[in-house]
Amino acid sequence: MSWGGFGFPPFDRINEPGFWQLLREKVKKERAKTDKALLIGVGCNLFEWGTFLRRIDNFLMDLFLDPMNVHRLLDQLMEMHLSFLSKICEAVGDLVDVIKFGDDLGTNTGPFIPTETYNEFFKPRHKILCDYVKANSSAHTMLHSCGGIYELIPELIDAGFEILNPIQINAINMEPERLKKEFGMDITFWGGGIDTQSILNQATPQQVKDHVKRNVEIFSKDGGYVFNTVHNIMPDVPPQNIIAMFEALEELE
Repeated sequence: MSWGGFGFPPFDRINEPGFWQLLREKVKKERAKTDKALLIGVGCNLFEWGTFLRRIDNFLMDLFLDPMNVHRLLDQLMEMHLSFLSKICEAVGDLVDVIKFGDDLGTNTGPFIPTETYNEFFKPRHKILCDYVKANSSAHTMLHSCGGIYELIPELIDAGFEILNPIQINAINMEPERLKKEFGMDITFWGGGIDTQSILNQATPQQVKDHVKRNVEIFSKDGGYVFNTVHNIMPDVPPQNIIAMFEALEELE
């Protein structure tokens, strides 16, 4: 029951009468009362849906042993995703600032798949999704992808993603200095402000502050950065460390 407390989008109700009009009305109200960026998560996962439907071990083998049927599966998913995305863009494409896609492509030790495999199966389809958003809305495109995806970032940029999240800085090759130096002019980093696996939950408040300040100073140089934690704040995080994180941001202002 605890998962029910999280703010998942209400897209299980899209077939209810008046859903899309109600969504537009609610977003318009939010737009009128804030100057903050409005983000809507649409999912449209491809790699992840393959792992959900086939189980991750089977799907990873399918990519190499049964590519024809993988393409067939992904084409069917794309039909569903584009139909859904068209309704999103029609309803709120002129109101939201960011449309967020999701596809966890990495582990702590690197991408799930080689760059060549990403380029064959997923990059062309990600490009179609990004191109659709840019042609049919005023929103920017974001990809949420956990893990060490350093090798894939040039391809993600080329596919049309403008924002990357959550920037898992504790994964291999995901050091803030490396990412900012190589990609900081081409993509906005949204996250990577504090390691939630070992710092926010285990460090002292002063260590938290030092960690946050260092990461923000690196990522925010010349712009193109939105602070966020690497991932969700879990129950083992001491409250004083959360306070220290926010204090560090205030001290940087």
